[in-house]
Amino acid sequence: MRPGKIIAVHLSYASRAAQRGRTPAAPSYFLKASSSVAASGGVVERPVGTELLAFEGEIALVIGADARRVPIAEAWSHVAAVTAANDLGVYDLRAADKGSNARSKSGDGFTPLGPELIDARSVDPHRLRVRTWVNGDLAQEGTTADLLFPLAQIVADLSQHLTLETGDVILTGTPAGSSVIVPGDVVEVEVDALDTGATSGRLVTTVAAGPGDGFDPALGSLPAADDAQRAEAWGSRAAAGLPDAEPAAAAPRLSPDLRAKLEQVPVAALSQQMRKRGLDNVTIDGVRAIHPGRKLVGTAATLRFVPLREDLFAQHGGGFNAQKRAFDSVAAGEVIVIEARGETGSGTLGDILALRAHARGAAGVVTDGGVRDAAAVAAVGLPVYTAGAHPAVLGRRHVPWEAGGTIACGGTTVQPGDVIVGDADGVIVIPPTLVEEVADAALAQEREDAWIADRVAEGASVDGLFPMDASWRARYDGERGV
Repeated sequence: MRPGKIIAVHLSYASRAAQRGRTPAAPSYFLKASSSVAASGGVVERPVGTELLAFEGEIALVIGADARRVPIAEAWSHVAAVTAANDLGVYDLRAADKGSNARSKSGDGFTPLGPELIDARSVDPHRLRVRTWVNGDLAQEGTTADLLFPLAQIVADLSQHLTLETGDVILTGTPAGSSVIVPGDVVEVEVDALDTGATSGRLVTTVAAGPGDGFDPALGSLPAADDAQRAEAWGSRAAAGLPDAEPAAAAPRLSPDLRAKLEQVPVAALSQQMRKRGLDNVTIDGVRAIHPGRKLVGTAATLRFVPLREDLFAQHGGGFNAQKRAFDSVAAGEVIVIEARGETGSGTLGDILALRAHARGAAGVVTDGGVRDAAAVAAVGLPVYTAGAHPAVLGRRHVPWEAGGTIACGGTTVQPGDVIVGDADGVIVIPPTLVEEVADAALAQEREDAWIADRVAEGASVDGLFPMDASWRARYDGERGV
């Protein structure tokens, strides 16, 4: 019989968390279609147009008695049996619904279970093992001692949110070693009890090429794979046959002293000093501050939108897209700078993303496009510079394309790590190699201008004073003790 529902844990083994470079504080889940269940000895088809079908050997729990709001001490008593599972998925299909995994994980045959059930009453849930072989070679081995969240905790946690019904299946996550399989490969998964030797037997699945011409682009998002997805699917860049990635440069940080200087000096003074150094095209034009009285100082984290093309939006606009990744990963002290080509016919961020950036400690946002939910964005309190407000969503004009590259915003080039300073006059971009020199020179110029203003207030003519001739310069230097 098919289970009423299949619930899977995203990340639960310490070995897998280390491989992925992130350790969750609590379990999170997704649903798989019950129609994805298959028996041992079956065939799973890799869909036409995809390349990244991956196996995940897992321990499956079969619920034997309905569970609703059960305490952790009683949770295991609601489990009838333990068996082997293969949580198959296609990484090429995650782009539009990553996290929910609706398309990537629910294909026919994507949840083989069995072949035998182990009575849950006969085993210690802390002493279970799962192993996976591909073409006879051991690819995965993990035990429940390596779990971040014990099996009973997973059952109890889920029962807080929904009723676990008799026959439901919980897939409890996979250890490190999951990788890509191709047509012709044979995958075997076995779960056994380390204390008693009780075993599920080997769950066998053979991979085959899917039939047909692939997915119809008129109906929805098409498969999409990039090197990041390939590295994740295969388990590493090396396993995917990719060259070693360049080591990520540490995000440039502004020292407290330098940040304090930049907060004191007006953008106009910085612009003057940049011009003296031959850099005149460094202002982000056409943007205005939502909070004109707030100073903006930080280092750039970049995001680029390209013009709307419906087929590209179908592939790149949904799910955890580049826009959401940029706001979800911005570091404290960074300014998200957005290239929207000066197109103000839709929003490029709204209140939810502004809240996320604020929660992560972002210094602000600069976009040469529109802002949606402008009043709510303003209420967040984050310094935001925009070309205007617009009620439409992103997909009316833009496709979120990439985060982290060199962009053009408001007519000037911005690279990650550039220093961004904004005030009521506008926003300026300063190369990090020049920022200390420019800040010191601008502060010196500000002191000089303040002295000149005092002399003008005393009645002095600006002739020879602004700028200072030799006589006024000598007086200025004398008062300063130079």
